Amino acid sequence: MTDQIRLEKGDTAPAFTLPNDKGEQVSLADFADQRVIVYFYPRANTPGCTTEACDFTEKLDEFSNAKVTVIGISPDPTEKLADFRAKHDLGVELLGDESKETLTAYGAFGEKKMYGKVTQGVIRSTFLVDVDADGVGTIAQCQYNVRASGHVGRILRDWDL
Repeated sequence: MTDQIRLEKGDTAPAFTLPNDKGEQVSLADFADQRVIVYFYPRANTPGCTTEACDFTEKLDEFSNAKVTVIGISPDPTEKLADFRAKHDLGVELLGDESKETLTAYGAFGEKKMYGKVTQGVIRSTFLVDVDADGVGTIAQCQYNVRASGHVGRILRDWDL
């Protein structure tokens, strides 16, 4: 596999502005003075991605109590994200990164092994970002190559949220 970006705790979080499922532009800077979970998933309406999005939605009260906003980013077009939200009654912010620029900047897109073969794709990853008053984010926690099932519960427990 080739070298690719891997962010670590303390790194500056790459800034982004992406469309949400309503077609509105959402930026990391919009969350100034807040903590944000930014999670990257391969594709809306697939089993693992649905499990993860539903788990985040189910635990939104716990994230809200910890003063953390949850954002899911995939390479899907906004129409597909709107369908995903409606079909599963999702409460998390869903953003589309069709260019994969944000995915790549976070190290969440690149070479990965799947069933013994090296492929290009989304690397399921999750970040806790502390956004300062100027809208600049710092990585507080990060995990790459996560499993969808049980991931949200592990974040709440292991990241002390």
